[in-house]
Amino acid sequence: MRTRLFILLVVASVACTVAVAAGARGTRAENSVVPRLPALPAKGLTASNRCPIPSTLRPAFVRAATDTGLQLSMLVAVAQVESRFQPDARSSMDARGLLQVMPATGASLKLDVDKPALNVLAGARYLRELLDRYARTDLALAAYNVGPTTIDKAGGVLGPAGMRYVLNVEQRWSALSGCN
Repeated sequence: MRTRLFILLVVASVACTVAVAAGARGTRAENSVVPRLPALPAKGLTASNRCPIPSTLRPAFVRAATDTGLQLSMLVAVAQVESRFQPDARSSMDARGLLQVMPATGASLKLDVDKPALNVLAGARYLRELLDRYARTDLALAAYNVGPTTIDKAGGVLGPAGMRYVLNVEQRWSALSGCN
């Protein structure tokens, strides 16, 4: 717990330093690095212990959490940040679904990322692999977002985009602690 708080403090400090430095250079505010939390979806939510999973998707998230040993609140936080629970979400890089899984990643896991339940399972299994690989939540989350190659090339140093993503997920995850 203390490690996580320390990491959050470091990430927040770096983000604030970058924002202040950008302001000191006369950079406009919209160009500064400021973490942003996405809005929570409003329709079809189940309010079971503050866990905002659409009721039709709850079994998929519970199964994925059970299968991987990850906290349900962590998977929910990733889904909120990645897709805002939109099963048909698609990124410009072709990441798909609720947990924005790349088709190649799904294929390597032998799961169809275009099916919502399998997308959640693929994302959870991939995140589990990254946690096992890096043994640090912040690096695993950053690798989930920008890819492990980027993290490895940077020597485990998170860039501003990676820091924002990790901060957003960890803030949501913390707010959802204990959700089931």
